[in-house]
Amino acid sequence: MSVFDLRLETPRLLLRPTAPEDFEGWAAFMDDAEAARFIGGQQPRAAAWRGFLSMAGAWAMQGFAMFSVIEKSSGRWIGRIGPWVPEGWPGTEVGWGLAREAWGRGYAAEAAAATIDWAFANLGWTEVIHCIDPANRPSQALAARLGSRLRGPGQLPAPFEALPIEIWGQSREEWHARRDGRAMPA
Repeated sequence: MSVFDLRLETPRLLLRPTAPEDFEGWAAFMDDAEAARFIGGQQPRAAAWRGFLSMAGAWAMQGFAMFSVIEKSSGRWIGRIGPWVPEGWPGTEVGWGLAREAWGRGYAAEAAAATIDWAFANLGWTEVIHCIDPANRPSQALAARLGSRLRGPGQLPAPFEALPIEIWGQSREEWHARRDGRAMPA
């Protein structure tokens, strides 16, 4: 089975590796200044194409990357969520970014939880982090909802080293204890 045949399903979403038919949604998402504000900023179509191919390339070369998020009810591409560890990254991240029309529906939490489960089960990760701009309150709230805690300031690799970020995260043990309803020792 090819990595590109991988599918995760949640009650409302299909999560799969990047596919050619996702590009129009991706390009529109990256052209939306508000949606792209905390993930590198608005990009013209040509720059969005390069980022899109980077995600597909990560799937091909690493065997993982952010999943394309497909809304089951409409079949629309609505974002990308999942594992992301480029060269020099501060840790094993599950990140997220949704098109604005998908905000406020709980899709990010639904998809992020499924991809964290998948990353811990399949990638051998011992922790998960989220690199979040200090001004990005919605992503901070999502990280907290997922059980992650603020670990402190972090730094991304060049050319993003000047961007302020906070590292939110949790261990695999903390994730599983929370998912199983168990309390963690203090």
